[in-house]
Amino acid sequence: MFAKHSIHAFGRRVWTLAFAGGVTVAAAVFVALQGCSSSSLVPEAVPRPRCDADSLPRINAPRFAGEIPFGQTAIAWFGRVSPSQNYADIRVGYNANELYVYIAVFDRHLWYDENPTPDTLTQWDAVTLLIDTSGQDRLSKSSWRFVAQLSGDPSEAHRAVYRGSPTGWQAVQVPVRTVPGWRGNALNNDDDTDRGWAMGFTIPFSSLEVGGAPPEGTVWRMAVLLHDRDDPRTPPTTYQSWPPGASQNSAVCWGFLHFGLPTYRATANPNGYTLIRRPQENSPLVPDADVGGTTSNQCPGDEYHIWNEWGNRNYGRAPDFNIQNQSDVADWPCFSKYYVTFPLDSIPLGKSIVSARLTLYHFGNSGGPGEARPSWIQVLIAAADWREDTITWNNAPLALENIGGSWVEPLASHPGWPGVPRTWDVSYAVARAYARKEPLRLILYSADSDYHSAKYFVSSDTGDWNVEGRPKLEVWWADSP
Repeated sequence: MFAKHSIHAFGRRVWTLAFAGGVTVAAAVFVALQGCSSSSLVPEAVPRPRCDADSLPRINAPRFAGEIPFGQTAIAWFGRVSPSQNYADIRVGYNANELYVYIAVFDRHLWYDENPTPDTLTQWDAVTLLIDTSGQDRLSKSSWRFVAQLSGDPSEAHRAVYRGSPTGWQAVQVPVRTVPGWRGNALNNDDDTDRGWAMGFTIPFSSLEVGGAPPEGTVWRMAVLLHDRDDPRTPPTTYQSWPPGASQNSAVCWGFLHFGLPTYRATANPNGYTLIRRPQENSPLVPDADVGGTTSNQCPGDEYHIWNEWGNRNYGRAPDFNIQNQSDVADWPCFSKYYVTFPLDSIPLGKSIVSARLTLYHFGNSGGPGEARPSWIQVLIAAADWREDTITWNNAPLALENIGGSWVEPLASHPGWPGVPRTWDVSYAVARAYARKEPLRLILYSADSDYHSAKYFVSSDTGDWNVEGRPKLEVWWADSP
């Protein structure tokens, strides 16, 4: 049991967004449940990064009017959970005046420099945010580097801003807000382990000299470097990054920041339809799996388990799954993503996709009566294939891009089987996969803020008695002109 934890949150703006929906900092509670005896540990395979434009990931940032709602920001992620490596969620959103980027880090030991200099910021726990407003893959005056180190308060001494030039990065002074937060026992103390930390960047568009919010459809380049120090005597020599392979001195491997969510519009009327789901329990069709916390064991509290085993557990044969995230990084052992793949062979060749809909059957939530809140559950395209019997949090493919989401309201009681249908528009993703002659590979995850955000669904592996509850994809098509 992680009994001595405490919240340390600095800067009203970032953490007010983080703890939205009436949840206060003082309400934090850890729940330690029994270990996952039904799962298996799976060896990890780490793919080599590719940096061609077609394989680089994209964050489609939603635009908001007024305050940016934390739980509806675009979600992306990178890294691994282990005693010596970190994982991070990225949240991105914007409004008419500013860009908001938030990085939440799973980190076992938290160290920061009490007397920092700009040159040593990345020698401790820190984040580097890289942005190029021209969308090009080379550094220029449109390139920006924002460095923020973990600290006990949002002091200016723990951040630095640089701008690209013909001679390299040059330090500049521009308005920007960086607000750290952390969860654990004590900063700069190895007596016990911590859970993690976070950094929020709020960057006025005027500071980037672009005048205002870019028009929807604008594409910039973006990358995140995560610096991790686990020993006061040894500075880090490597970093983890989104995308894998990104570096501060070359934008070739940076990902894309697209302003606005992708849209898909078909002009033809449908004259064909198919429904795709797993027909029998033992069929290989429509493989699916959750990674992370599960419906039966969301928040294991044993320190050895969460840092050594949690990220390598496979739950590919479970009959149900959980989707969950929240702003309190201390509860990351509860977090869970869902992966599912639909074959598109039943769609005849030479057709035009009109629309497509994913349906999952919702049967429960975490929390007691009245504690659960609505979740904006996002759907994303997986960047690579995976196997149902080997996928884990640590080896699961990253997201290629987020494409939208749907609200999932909490259930007051069990609704009976097959559960309550919840739907997502996946027309864009199906049209893309069909054009590439690929199966549809989806991920569902959330950027939730609230506690008790878990939503429970029926998987493809449910028994044949509940075939109607299995995930299904419906596709409408038309004859191509």
